[in-house]
Amino acid sequence: MRELEQRKKLVDYLKRNLKKGYTMEALKWALINQDYSKSLIDRAIEQTNMELAETAPVMKAKPKITHHVIDEYDQPVQIKRSWWDKIFG
Repeated sequence: MRELEQRKKLVDYLKRNLKKGYTMEALKWALINQDYSKSLIDRAIEQTNMELAETAPVMKAKPKITHHVIDEYDQPVQIKRSWWDKIFG
């Protein structure tokens, strides 16, 4: 039962600090330096990732990615199609 309590404590710690902007790797090494066992940390990280994945919003539509080429004066550049693209494109 003690391990479950420790894991719950670590999961809360990880969630709280991930919201603050720390990386999972930095938090993992901080816990290792505080003498937590690596297996307990790994299980807590796995549980944290599963809980965060359950609360993540589901994307309904794929985003459309567009790009624009601009010159050094921040003006859009018209890209000319090659003759090959005009024939077969």
